[in-house]
Parts: sequence; C-alpha cells; structure tokens
Amino acid sequence: MKFIYPAVFRKTEKGNYKGYFPDLACCEAVGDTLDDAIENANAAAYDWITLELSEDDCQLPPVSEAEDMDLQNGDIVRNISVNIRFYEGWDE
Repeated sequence: MKFIYPAVFRKTEKGNYKGYFPDLACCEAVGDTLDDAIENANAAAYDWITLELSEDDCQLPPVSEAEDMDLQNGDIVRNISVNIRFYEGWDE
C-alpha cells in the first residue's frame, strides 16, 4: 500500500537541512544536503507509519494540503511516498 505525506524542509544556520512531517507527530529527519534529508525523511516516515500500523488502534492522520501549512520563507515542501507491503496475517 502506498502512503504519501508532505514533508517540510528548512536549511539550517549550519547549512544542512532539517525536515519534519506536519501530519506525523515527532517524525523528523536531517541531512547534509536536501537529497540526504529527503532520503532520511523517507526512512523516518516508513518507520513511523509501520509502527502506527502495528498498533491495535491504528489511526493514520489525514494528509495536510500545502496551503494549510504554516510555512516560512524558504521552506521546501516535498511529498514523501512510502510503500509498505502487507503480509499474510495483516488486515487491510
């Protein structure tokens, strides 16, 4: 199953990038470059969603629209796509 959530990336004073997901609580990523931060954000979102799906009371949050986000000047928004395969024993 494919899950797509927006991530917001900001360049820090140190010159690296920090990203966060407005919809996924405490799901963040950093990287030396924007590409690194996006790759790390993909892994963080995968872990976050996988953990949520393993809960008995799984409730994935709705997806925010970019125009509804509180963005700062220079913020970069990228949709992060996570593919998770469901195995036998998982209910969809």
